[in-house]
Amino acid sequence: QVQLVESGGGLVQAGGSLRLSCVASGRTLSRYSMGWFRQAPGKEREFVAAINWTGSMPRYGDSVKGRFTISRDSAKNTVYLQLDSLKPEDTAVYYCAADASSRILAGTPEYWGQGIQVTVSS
Repeated sequence: QVQLVESGGGLVQAGGSLRLSCVASGRTLSRYSMGWFRQAPGKEREFVAAINWTGSMPRYGDSVKGRFTISRDSAKNTVYLQLDSLKPEDTAVYYCAADASSRILAGTPEYWGQGIQVTVSS
């Protein structure tokens, strides 16, 4: 079983930055794709970013392109999400995800973190 634990969330003003981390335990995820999703109150869960097991070919949701950056450190079993130029509409619970194949882009990864709150004030 894989456990994913997010950290780094919090309250930030519009235009500010945060860095989310997701540490995986229970299995080495060096061959797993990893990603981030978010869900705002009253809205469906939204794809944010994904990165494959080599750390190349990052993918981003349209609403965060150019502002968010995903990266990973396989030696630390950790994936990061750098959130820059934050907007109030980025306010959501952010979820880390991991999958051994390509189901992250389909929105159905095998493993999910418990989520962490990011709140952007105007």
